[in-house]
Amino acid sequence: MGKRQIGQLQPSELVVTILVSNIATMAIEDSNVPLIGGIIPILTLVSFDVLISAMTLRYKKMRRIVSGTPRVIIRDGKIDQKQLKELRFTIDDMMEELRGKDIFDVRDVAFAIVETTGSLSVYPKFTAQPATAGMLNLQAPPGADAPPVVLIADGVVIDSALGYCNLKYEWLEKTITDNGYTTQDIFLMTCNRQADYLIVPKAQLKVKDRKEDAS
Repeated sequence: MGKRQIGQLQPSELVVTILVSNIATMAIEDSNVPLIGGIIPILTLVSFDVLISAMTLRYKKMRRIVSGTPRVIIRDGKIDQKQLKELRFTIDDMMEELRGKDIFDVRDVAFAIVETTGSLSVYPKFTAQPATAGMLNLQAPPGADAPPVVLIADGVVIDSALGYCNLKYEWLEKTITDNGYTTQDIFLMTCNRQADYLIVPKAQLKVKDRKEDAS
């Protein structure tokens, strides 16, 4: 099943999860049931789930039977009511999912697709899409694609983050000292490759923003 959440499980995986949970509970609560009597059914169910997963990966038809296929419920601003009924997807469900995508007008939707996990993927019309740097022909500043990382977490320095930012430990010590702290005083410190950093001291919700050039 991997690291997927309950809402992302396929029907067969959800059934196996519930059955395994019930069998394990029965084996623990009922002292008259031998432990092996609970282990064997659990191993059988897990093996069944692994077999089904392997078959769905290999055979496309099997994957469609077990997992289903994505369904388009909105096309060019028009709702496909037939698909909604087949999916038992209510208007409230649809509008809630659209609002979660920052879309409040159905007419702004080019395509809305209900995935096999039950989630809604939305592709807005061009006129409803937010402006991007590419649309505005803006040139990205150096390091724009390198997000800030955690340098210090609860007083502990993360060495790999220093290497990521191309910074030295001496720079970190000087920066902390210049702000009037020690490493142990810091609850959180983040930084990017331009040496823009954020310091959050322990037990104080006062945040200090500073910008220095890396030495």
